[in-house]
Parts: sequence; C-alpha cells; structure tokens
Amino acid sequence: VQLQASGGGLVQAGGSLRLSCAASGSTFSINAVGWYRQAPGKQRELVAAISGGGTAYYDPSVKGRFTISRDNAKNTAYLQMNSLAPEDTAVYYCNAGHWSTVLGESGHFDSWGQGTQVTVSS
Repeated sequence: VQLQASGGGLVQAGGSLRLSCAASGSTFSINAVGWYRQAPGKQRELVAAISGGGTAYYDPSVKGRFTISRDNAKNTAYLQMNSLAPEDTAVYYCNAGHWSTVLGESGHFDSWGQGTQVTVSS
C-alpha cells in the first residue's frame, strides 16, 4: 500500500486542521492505519491509529482533541485535529499495516511517505 499524507498548514493556537491519507492498493480496507508525527529534534511518535474494523487508539496527548477516521470506499484515512497547540507542530505521516505494527508493538514499516507539515503559532 502506497500512502500520501496531505492537508497540513499554518494555523493559530486553538484552530483546526484535517489531514488526509490517500492510499493506493486494494488491501487498504483490511489494514490498520496510523498517524504519526515528528517534531524537530524528536523521535517520530504515534498520534492515533484505526483498525480495519474501525477501532481507534489515541495517544493521551491528543485524546479528546484529535479524531481519526477512514473511508474505505475512497481508500482514505483522516485525522481531524481540533484545539491545536504549539506543541502539535510537527511533520505528520501516515502508514498502514498490521495493527501491532501500526502500534509499534511488532515489526516495522519498510518505508515512509513524505509527510505533511503542521505548524501551530501561539
């Protein structure tokens, strides 16, 4: 599955953005999808994940502010980000695979897409 993240931009604190993750390939609907972010000087971290069946996971830092969803008919996953704060500034990536891989519990991704920059000004 090839994935492309988009929708980033510059927003003021308290604002909202919706990121999209467009996938190619017929197996998208059975894969879990994860949204990740990497801030300058920090490691990439999992923000949110959604299973093929729609079960969602959120990092505690974004729970209640971010919502992950997917539209299998469009081969697209989304990350709705509300109440954005400067600490949310990062490059956001998406990736897809087995649930345990998306959560970082086993395996690893062979590659990453380009990501989309999210900048939140105070």
